[in-house]
Amino acid sequence: MQPHAPSSYARWAADVRGEGRAVRVAAHVDAGFLVISTWKADVCVGTVRLVPHEASELMAGIAHGLAEIASGYVVPVLPAAPAKRRHDTEALPTQRPVPDDLPG
Repeated sequence: MQPHAPSSYARWAADVRGEGRAVRVAAHVDAGFLVISTWKADVCVGTVRLVPHEASELMAGIAHGLAEIASGYVVPVLPAAPAKRRHDTEALPTQRPVPDDLPG
């Protein structure tokens, strides 16, 4: 895998449970994706790469959840269409192709 330029945008959010748990989101504009990473103290324990349409679906879910929390009432939601991940290397030139038989 080729290295990417450092993210021009990164933000951290600490977990209220403490123990060094945190999540970080970093935009890699040059490669066209966001990376969400989970941390325990100073160790990255997992990452997810999201292309823009996947990130927007996640943000919609976050916004919906925040609206429910703020209102104290559960807002009905229509089921979303199943997400289709891109498996071509042209969309993310540095990503290896993902086998079709992997879950998720």
